[in-house]
Amino acid sequence: MYKRILVPIDIQEGERTRKMSLERAAELCRFYDAKMFALTVVPDMGMPIVADYFPSDAGDKIVADAESLLHELVDAHIPDDIDVQHLVAQGSIYRRILRMAEKVEADLIIMPAHRIKLQDYLLGTNTSKVVRHAKCSVLVLRCEN
Repeated sequence: MYKRILVPIDIQEGERTRKMSLERAAELCRFYDAKMFALTVVPDMGMPIVADYFPSDAGDKIVADAESLLHELVDAHIPDDIDVQHLVAQGSIYRRILRMAEKVEADLIIMPAHRIKLQDYLLGTNTSKVVRHAKCSVLVLRCEN
């Protein structure tokens, strides 16, 4: 049923949440013989006036560091028999998740969700935005932190 599973991972998230997301994704990948796409999204520099305050290679360093952390997380929680592609994107979290889902032709996105706070009702969480706008199925894992 699922052949291409996208798993957005917040590398700043708590270990328990990251572990749960990756382990559930691994179970589904094994069950469906699917490929996993582990994605992390890092912020971009925003407006050029902001970028001027950082070294010219700061964006590249952020991406390289994020990719290294993503590899460590995946290596720690995903068995070797699971086919995994590591992805790093920069920009708006939910937009990059949606764009990457289309790019890799994902048929499932697995995302964690936490207890909703008042400001999330007003602004919306990244998970809720992905659920509303994704062109594929989204599995939301309830996390207790």
